[in-house]
Amino acid sequence: MATAKHYIQAARLRTLPLSVSGILVGTGLAVSENKFNLFVFIFAIVTTIGFQVLSNFANDYGDGIKGTDDERVGEQRLIAAGLITPKQMKSAMMITIVLTLVSAIALIYAAFGSEDFIKSLMFFALGIASIVAAIKYTVGKSAYGYSGLGDVFVFLFFGLLGVLGSYYLYTHELTNILMLLPAAAFGMLSAAVLNLNNMRDQIQDKKANKNTLVVKLGSQKSKMYHFSLILGALVLLVLYRITQTAISYKDWLFVFAFIPLFLNLKTVAQNIIFRELDKELKKVALGTFFCAILFALGSFL
Repeated sequence: MATAKHYIQAARLRTLPLSVSGILVGTGLAVSENKFNLFVFIFAIVTTIGFQVLSNFANDYGDGIKGTDDERVGEQRLIAAGLITPKQMKSAMMITIVLTLVSAIALIYAAFGSEDFIKSLMFFALGIASIVAAIKYTVGKSAYGYSGLGDVFVFLFFGLLGVLGSYYLYTHELTNILMLLPAAAFGMLSAAVLNLNNMRDQIQDKKANKNTLVVKLGSQKSKMYHFSLILGALVLLVLYRITQTAISYKDWLFVFAFIPLFLNLKTVAQNIIFRELDKELKKVALGTFFCAILFALGSFL
């Protein structure tokens, strides 16, 4: 019988810090322009966590019923382990959808009130799109995670939407095209976490016909791709900082977060046994979260 502990396990709490990284960066950019709303911040964090938990539930469900998790490496998947039934997981997904939509509506109201219907409708549509994307990653015959498109969606939702969307909720405008640089950078770091996950699982995924980008590229090219994501993110963040008129030491605090990320690159370069990459996931995810905090602090200190 499924217990609360099992659902918490399925929520995969270790993925939550990564999911809010874009929100922290967008908030930092807004605060640097003296734009901040506490309720927007709270509901943005809650809504984003809701989307991530939904994605984790859907991932457990989709991979579980397809047999992809039968030889799982890393965190235990609950449907594959028989601890939660597919029906129970679907119910958990529905409850999460409802709660996340309620939070999203509260977020939209906190940002725009009842006056700006067009902007409210636009963000509500983005919320629906986020729910669909969270579910369709592994669920259904046309699951995009099984056709190598997971990286694209992670880049878009964790990077561009997370950073630029949260910034817009505070400021109601997007006038500085250079903000695409940090948005793309954190999208790339988030994609690096997914790529590392898929490198770890490449043998099992190939057996299950889950054609992730790693399965399509092969191990060596996936390593090169991983290097390009992390190094590319650093280049974009540096470019953004040097385009700012006032530069001081605080603007470069984020560089310290790349220390564990560079250590990860060394490990990936030397890796032969794929399952050993599991312990690297936390390093890259927390490194990205740490980078987001330092980048945000540098924006308004």
